[in-house]
Amino acid sequence: MAPAKPEQKRKKEKIFHPDSRKAAQGARSQIRKNKLSEAASLRRKKFASQVDVYGFFFHALPPQGVLSLDQLHSLIRDVWLTRHDHDLEEERSARRKGRPKSTMEIKLEEIQLRESEEYRTGMEVLDLTHNTNAELLRKWDQKEVAYAQMLRFIRVSSTNPTVAIVSKPGNHPSLLHPDLENMENGAPLLTDPRLSLPVQ
Repeated sequence: MAPAKPEQKRKKEKIFHPDSRKAAQGARSQIRKNKLSEAASLRRKKFASQVDVYGFFFHALPPQGVLSLDQLHSLIRDVWLTRHDHDLEEERSARRKGRPKSTMEIKLEEIQLRESEEYRTGMEVLDLTHNTNAELLRKWDQKEVAYAQMLRFIRVSSTNPTVAIVSKPGNHPSLLHPDLENMENGAPLLTDPRLSLPVQ
């Protein structure tokens, strides 16, 4: 008969005095872990939001060719900024007279207000007026944010609808050419960052 194995002693959990150096180190370590976890969560939410925005402009592209600057403004003004109108109307219709606004109604109104102000002062969008950029966007898998961020972006505003400012010329190999056009579809494209509209 095999001899019984000696019972292993369980290690006692170390307990530190609340004011000790070890306790302070543990607290700092936990705070650091919490901050890293929160930062990762915010990055995931940001990427998801960016995919939604890029996806909208991806689906707005025609099968061939590009949009004119006027068409791009119409897309932003009449489709992008009004995409929550139906949900807002439903929230308002469901609210009984005298009752406060629902959390969803407040959230949607805040989104519309923020985006309208962004469009007024200068909104950065994928450049759908540029031939090479449009072709590259059509190849996007609608998942990889890094790919979309390699493309060309312009800044447009409702206060100056005839001008589009190149805010990011793009670093995709197909866009890295010295002979960038200064005129796209009749709209002057300003590449000097000093001429850029204020970033909100």
